[in-house]
Order: sequence, then C-alpha cells, then structure tokens
Amino acid sequence: MLRLVSLLFVVLFSFSSFAEDGSYRLGAGDLITISVYDEPDLSQEVRIGLSGDISYPLLGDVRVAGLSPKELEVKLVSGLKGPYLLDPSVTVSILEYRPFYVTGEVEKPGSYAFHPGLTVDKAISIAGGFTERASKSRIYVMHDDSATKPNHKDSDGRAAKDSIKLFDVVQPGDVITVEQSFF
Repeated sequence: MLRLVSLLFVVLFSFSSFAEDGSYRLGAGDLITISVYDEPDLSQEVRIGLSGDISYPLLGDVRVAGLSPKELEVKLVSGLKGPYLLDPSVTVSILEYRPFYVTGEVEKPGSYAFHPGLTVDKAISIAGGFTERASKSRIYVMHDDSATKPNHKDSDGRAAKDSIKLFDVVQPGDVITVEQSFF
C-alpha cells in the first residue's frame, strides 16, 4: 500500500511539474481548468479550440495557445484586475493534454493520450510496437509548435520532419512517423 501511495505521489508530482516549470505551452486540444478564488462564476473547465482561443467570462475571447499555464494566469489576472475584481487570485491547471500520434510501420497507428515523461520508445510500445518492416533508425517527428513559431518547411513546401532517437522526449501534439526499412 505504501508503495502504491509513493508511486501515485511521484506520478502526480511529475504531471504537475511538467506543466508548471514554464516549458509546456498550451495548444489546441488541451483541457484546462481555470479557478478564481472566491469567484465560482469565473471558474471553468474548457478545452482549447483549434483557433487557440477560449471564451472567458467578462474578457471575451482570450488567446491562450503558446502560453504556459503561469503566463495564462498572469494574463487573466491583469484582465480581471481593476474594473472587475480588486485582487483576483487565478490558478490554471491542465486536466488533459492534447494527444500525440504515431504513424507508419507500427502495429496500431493512431492517436494516443499524452503522459509527461513519454519517450519515443514508449510511444511506439503504446502503438503496439514495430512491424516486421519497420526501420528502427528512420524515425521522424513533426512537432506541434504552430502556436509558438511557424512550421519550418522542406524543399517541397511540406512541414519538415526532424529525425529522432528512441529515447527522445515526446511532446503533446507530436506526430511520430516510423519509416519502412529497405532490408
């Protein structure tokens, strides 16, 4: 029982620290909760739409894509402070990360729920592992970074793929492609 409680604490701590360290950027598909202390009408649970905006009471459409949860808290506090509230206390938490995708030479290509600490080898395992024809050295990723910077393009004008290794970290929204082996 103690081991289970310890494991749960580690999982919850790593889950929250992933979003709170400022490196995680919100994007379309993330499910977030916004809590305003002592203001239940301003607290809500919302999924970020494809536009990267959310509709928030008193403020209207608010651009959230590309912001960290802490940056969104600051943005909401500055919008609410003054005309609406004297000293608002806002907390933003991520309830559900946007999925990642695995395509190509894996047993079950598709969309999967993201978990902090996910690596390419774990993502491929979740997708059923490699097929017989899979190349273990030709694995590529397209990052979902459209909210923070423009996608870079290859010479054909398509979104560029970056070569990755099995122990590289996967981010929410990433598309992992396992190419076919020549032999």
